Amino acid sequence: MKIMPLVSVAIITYNQKEFLKLAIESVLLQDYKPIEIVVGDDCSTDGTQQMLKVYQQKYPGTFIIKLSEKNDGITSNSNAVHFACTGKYIAWLGGDDLMLPTKITKQVAFLESNPDFNIVYHNLDAFDSQTGKHLYFFNSRNSPHTGNISQLIKYGTFNGACATMIRRSASPAYGFDERIPVASDWLYWVEHLSKGGKIGYINEVLGRYRKHEKNVSNPNSEKAPQGNIDTFETCNILLQRYPEYKKIIDYRLSVFYRTLRKYDYKMNLLQSLKYNLFNIPSFIMLSVYFLSFKKIKL
Repeated sequence: MKIMPLVSVAIITYNQKEFLKLAIESVLLQDYKPIEIVVGDDCSTDGTQQMLKVYQQKYPGTFIIKLSEKNDGITSNSNAVHFACTGKYIAWLGGDDLMLPTKITKQVAFLESNPDFNIVYHNLDAFDSQTGKHLYFFNSRNSPHTGNISQLIKYGTFNGACATMIRRSASPAYGFDERIPVASDWLYWVEHLSKGGKIGYINEVLGRYRKHEKNVSNPNSEKAPQGNIDTFETCNILLQRYPEYKKIIDYRLSVFYRTLRKYDYKMNLLQSLKYNLFNIPSFIMLSVYFLSFKKIKL
């Protein structure tokens, strides 16, 4: 009988007790064994830590908790969890998201059959937190990509974090880069392919992504400005480490500046074209802007 590899399910959370129990239960309902559940709590004030201690007592050796005594932030909490994982593979899950029962089985099967792949992700069902209603499928808004490090640099975080499983042996020695306090996952994924390896995609819905006002990825959240700064810092780090990918990094910057046009329409579109003169959507948007401005003056 084949011995299946240990999978670490890595969960980071902060004041999400109302959702966290459901997230943990979705892991316990997986049809895969063996797993360990590693949860990092960033000094929650809603009773989360007390709840986690109950789980630890109920599942000794399987349930590992890292409880911060002060609020250190997303990246620090992610590292606490990352370095506590001992599995061959790590499956990341937000404290407010859900796994579907066959997720780990199918991702492990993919990585076991494809040793040249260090990351695998899948489609997600994005749902409204209050009603539970389906909103959209993740791949309808983020086109799936596969390939090597250049794909991850060029297209950014097209893989949903809670859809992603990584080969722990390919992880960067430092884990998540502490210079990036909020949006440190993009560089983390990229570094898994820095010495070779690929990212693969399973075209199935194997998880559910909860949409609510406190999502870190919400452009209107209080962490959004820092997230934007983190993207620029990540690009600077990538340029330093991988200068051979400068053209691809410039492409990423060009696309990112276009997404920032709501802050300063003209300036950010001009910056977008500065990094990629052939960014057609940015060129069209800027042309329409100048034509409209000219009409107003006339």
